[in-house]
Amino acid sequence: MRANDRRMNHDDPSLPRIGTAASLTRVIAAASSVPVNVFATPEFAGRFAADEVLMRLEHARRARGRMTLGCPSGRSLRTTYAALAQLAAVRNVDLTGLHIVMMDEYIERHGDRWALCPADAHYSCHRFGDVEIRQVLNAGIAVDARIPAENVHVPDPNAPAAYESLIERLGGIDVFLLASGQTDGHVAFNPLGSALHERTRVIELSDDTRRDNLGTFPRFGELSQVPRYGVSVGPGTIAHHSRSGLLMLLGAAKATALRRVVSAPGYDPDWPATVVLECADAQIVADDAAARTMTG
Repeated sequence: MRANDRRMNHDDPSLPRIGTAASLTRVIAAASSVPVNVFATPEFAGRFAADEVLMRLEHARRARGRMTLGCPSGRSLRTTYAALAQLAAVRNVDLTGLHIVMMDEYIERHGDRWALCPADAHYSCHRFGDVEIRQVLNAGIAVDARIPAENVHVPDPNAPAAYESLIERLGGIDVFLLASGQTDGHVAFNPLGSALHERTRVIELSDDTRRDNLGTFPRFGELSQVPRYGVSVGPGTIAHHSRSGLLMLLGAAKATALRRVVSAPGYDPDWPATVVLECADAQIVADDAAARTMTG
């Protein structure tokens, strides 16, 4: 589904933009090769994103009876997940065919093999996908329409290529939801310097990524408690498998990310979140704080 095929609800008065939103959005969008939409608050941005996501998921369900959502853990998509749950409940959407494809997971070295972090760890991406995405989406819908627990997926660090095969079997990713590291532009666990062709693999996490995760998982008391390794989809996974890509940039701390992405002509390994520019049917959604800070 291409951008010009979408139901355009950008001027919905129930989704207010900021005071100079129309002109501000035009200024930012003029520098971008993909659509950019700016909303007053993270909640309004999340509601817009959720409507865009659900439209694509329902299209996928009608087309092939299965839906796939590529998901990060962390703060940036929380308002989207919350709004998606509300819309699914209001619209009585059947989510039994939805697969939640988590983008990464922390890992630990056990002898000559890797092991996923404990599934009940406060920082586990699988726990986040189950508790803060699957269970949130399921809360307001009928029991027989809910997402099964086995439909939450994380990559296997000892067989990372198998994740690519799983995504292929699922038919690709209907929507890859993306976020950007505020200091280094990491997407999933992909650090600065990640090449566009790289796929799912084990990664040594950069200190910038680990510092960002102190905020994502506040129960980490200090940097030394954040794991040093993870398994993650690569930029190539995102670009190759996505039917749609949506980058959410919320808060003043994401102004640099917004500037870097909208000014890039294409994928820039010095800011991996620019991979959204390589996705089919891509768009960027931002809020007042990120946009206003970016524009001065």
